Amino acid sequence: MNRKIVKVLGKRGRITIPYEIRVRNKIGYNDILSFEEKDKNTIIVRKEKLCGGCTPECFDEENSIPIEDFIDSLTPEQQRRATIYLNLLWAQKESASVGRT
Repeated sequence: MNRKIVKVLGKRGRITIPYEIRVRNKIGYNDILSFEEKDKNTIIVRKEKLCGGCTPECFDEENSIPIEDFIDSLTPEQQRRATIYLNLLWAQKESASVGRT
């Protein structure tokens, strides 16, 4: 299990988690990973859950971050996809309300 796998960091700062490690740790598409810098040469990667036992209190105003901060935390590609999704959603609601008048 402690087999060492060496990977090269790409020019965009990306690296692929090896398939064997993803399978063994049940890491899949859209899973959330955190990175903790232990020291100069050690980075700990953890699979995370956004919310393990969510309760209504989890969604209180005081527990949430401003939407702008959340959007700023997204990658440019995620921001682009969110923009497209929200524009389509808004257009659908607008066309539905125009049909009712």
